[in-house]
Amino acid sequence: MNRYLSSYIKRDTESKIVLLSGPRQTGKTTLVRSLFQHFDYFSFDRSEDRERLFQKQWHREKEAILFDELHKMPQWKSWLKGIYDTEGNRPRLLVTGSANLSTFTKVGDSLAGRYFSYRLHPIDLEEGVALSPLSAEETFKRLMSCGGFPEPFLNGTIPFYRRWQKSHLDIILRQDFLDLYSVRSIKLVEILLLDLLRDRVGSSVSVANLARYLQVDPKSVQTWLSMLENIYAIFRLTPYHQNISRSLVKEPKFYFYDIGRVTNESARLENLVACALLKRLQFLEDTEGLKTGLHYLRTKDGKEIDFLITLDNKPFLCMEIKTSDDTPSSNFKYFRNLLGPISCVQLVLNLKREFDTPEGVQVRNLVSYLSSLSAVLKEPSPESSL
Repeated sequence: MNRYLSSYIKRDTESKIVLLSGPRQTGKTTLVRSLFQHFDYFSFDRSEDRERLFQKQWHREKEAILFDELHKMPQWKSWLKGIYDTEGNRPRLLVTGSANLSTFTKVGDSLAGRYFSYRLHPIDLEEGVALSPLSAEETFKRLMSCGGFPEPFLNGTIPFYRRWQKSHLDIILRQDFLDLYSVRSIKLVEILLLDLLRDRVGSSVSVANLARYLQVDPKSVQTWLSMLENIYAIFRLTPYHQNISRSLVKEPKFYFYDIGRVTNESARLENLVACALLKRLQFLEDTEGLKTGLHYLRTKDGKEIDFLITLDNKPFLCMEIKTSDDTPSSNFKYFRNLLGPISCVQLVLNLKREFDTPEGVQVRNLVSYLSSLSAVLKEPSPESSL
C-alpha cells in the first residue's frame, strides 16, 4: 500500500535522517521497505542484528539502511549522530519505532538539525477510501467494527480482529512497555488501560479517582498514563484554557489508537473522529512545520464542545459530534462569546441534509466530512488560517 506519508518520507531522506514512529503494527516497516529496492534492514529486537549494529556492519552501497526499534539501544542518539557526522546520509538512514521517538531525542538533543520526524497513524476514513475499493459508508462501518490498523482493517472480519487484538495487547504491554520501562505492576496497568480508560472515553478523567480505584499513588497512575502515551496505546486531549474562564474543568480526556477497544458505540464514534483529527493535524505538523493543537471545552456546569482545533495556539475550529441530533448545539454561542469569531461544525452520523445556520454553524454529514478531511484542514495560505 502507498501510505499517506510515503512521498514525504522519501523526499526527506535525500538530506536528513528520518525518524518514523507510531503505534505497533501500523505498517511503519512495510512503508519504509516499500520506498527502496535495495536496502539493509536491522531490528534491535533481533539478537543477531544487535552485534552487527554495534559494529556498524552493513552494505554501504545500498540505497538505504533501515533501523527498527533503535531507541532501545543505549545512547542510540549519539550512536546515530556519529554515523551521520562521519558518513553523511549515504546510504540514507531511516529509523522506525513503536515508541514516541521525540521523547527519546530530548535528553541532550544530540540529533538536533540532523533529522526530520514523522508519526504514522492507523488507517482513517479518508485513507481507507483511498486504499480500498470500499465506499465511504462501507469504510466507516469497517473502521467501527475492525479498527484502523492495516491487518485487521484489510481482513475485514470481526473474529480475525478479536484474535489480532489479543496478540497486539500482549505485544505492546509485555514487550514494548516492559522493554522501555521497569514496571512491576503490569496487571494494574492492563486494568487501567482496558477496564478504566476505555469506559471513560469522551469523559474527563480524574487521576485521583483512578488511583483510588487501583489503590495506588496518583503519581504512579500519572506515570503509567504517560508511558502508555509514549508507546502509542492512548493519546490525551487537554482542555483549552488560554484566555478562557476558570470555570472550565482541567482534567484531560483519553482516546485509543485502536478504536475497536472502546465498547460504547457513541464513545467509539467520538474516538474515531478524535483519531482522524489528530492524524490530520500531526500530518500538518510533520510535513509543513505548522503548530497545531487538539483540545476540548467543558465547563464545570456542563457546557461542552467535543473538540477545539488550534493553530499557533489560537482557536480555529469548534466541533461537536452527534449520532442523529441535527439541532446545532447551543454551546457554540456560549464558547464563541469566550473565544471570539471561530468556525463551528456539528458532524452528524445519521443526517438527512446538510445546512448552515444564520449564525454560521455548519451542520455536516460525518462520513462525508471525514472522508475529505484533508480538503477541510489543509495548509494555510500566508493570508489565512487552516
